[in-house]
Amino acid sequence: MTRVLKPEIQLEQALAGQIYHALEGDVVRFVLKNAQGGTDDDYWRSRMEGHCMKADKNLLGNFYNLCHEVQERLNFQEKVDYYVTGDSSINAFSIAAEDSEHPHIVNVNSELFNLMNEDELKFVIGHELGHLINQDTALRRLIHFVYPPQSTQIPITLQYKIHLHDNLAELVADRYGYIACGNLEACVTAFFKMASGLDLEKMQVSIDDLLSDNSKHLDYFLKGGGMSHYDHPVNPIRVQAINLFASARNQIELDNGMEELIQILLKVGNSPLDEPMSIFVATAGIIAANVDGSVSKEEYEQIIGTLSGSNIFPKNFLESVAKSDVDALFQESVNTILSINPGLKPNLLEYIIGIILADREIGEKEVNFIYGIGKSLGLSVKEISVLFAGMVQRSFNPSLDAIS
Repeated sequence: MTRVLKPEIQLEQALAGQIYHALEGDVVRFVLKNAQGGTDDDYWRSRMEGHCMKADKNLLGNFYNLCHEVQERLNFQEKVDYYVTGDSSINAFSIAAEDSEHPHIVNVNSELFNLMNEDELKFVIGHELGHLINQDTALRRLIHFVYPPQSTQIPITLQYKIHLHDNLAELVADRYGYIACGNLEACVTAFFKMASGLDLEKMQVSIDDLLSDNSKHLDYFLKGGGMSHYDHPVNPIRVQAINLFASARNQIELDNGMEELIQILLKVGNSPLDEPMSIFVATAGIIAANVDGSVSKEEYEQIIGTLSGSNIFPKNFLESVAKSDVDALFQESVNTILSINPGLKPNLLEYIIGIILADREIGEKEVNFIYGIGKSLGLSVKEISVLFAGMVQRSFNPSLDAIS
């Protein structure tokens, strides 16, 4: 039976759709298409034609043939121009054309030819074509238009989702790279050559040594010892992910193996307080919002807004917590937080007061609840009153119903 595995990752596709929808992609693309002035295509075409060497059958013919062999293997039939830039940095990139009238661009820096063999170069070219097939560059262009770099701040929840998407998109592109070269060893050695800048053959480093070393580093991340902070996943994740794609017997086995790696990418913090604080925010929010008998839109948004600082999918997290024993989780989270940092008692109560004030109404039950929770945290009536008064002064705004 032939093994058929999809290069796509379901979560990456879902995130791409969410990001595109959130940024009103159809509208923005229509406006950009009809706007006057130069385009990214003009900029990149001028840069590549003016400062790089374009491969064709007569000039850099071997590289040209290699690129088209990869393109055929990936069954990518759109036009692509391939360039080489004189650059000592170990890098390659792809730029998606803005319309079908222009070819896409794939560039390889010259240093890669000094380090990589033919199969490794096929992996690199396949990876870059994978980004074009997956339409990653088009999504990045949309993000940069709505949120120009260094000029506007992307909302934190959207930042997390873009970061996770970028990491997963790299793993998808790696899969296309593997399909392009069909050689797992070449994929792995390409990763390490790009990371180290070393000719591994000259250094007499074997593939077994690389995989053994990678397992040690991956174990560090699996046990919660680190995070993937960058747009590209850390190499231990990339190597293991491509190893899974090459060796999995079926899609279920691949997806199950990837789940553990994706959990590393889902982390947005590396503090022992992260998990119990998220649980506290969710449970305390649910409990406090329900004191008056119903959860208002404002209270819900306050909970989600706070959770978004530590969760990529705050709504899913809140829904999951709500299905559990909320009271037990609440008490457990408080105990854990205060065992780590007892000085956070006022902060915990301030969050609860903030939920109470979110709907711009303060009922007797809610006041009694605040004082009851405050006392259970070990705060005095005066300390509770000072915190309560400060929160009212800073954030309370009567509803229109109360003053109309």
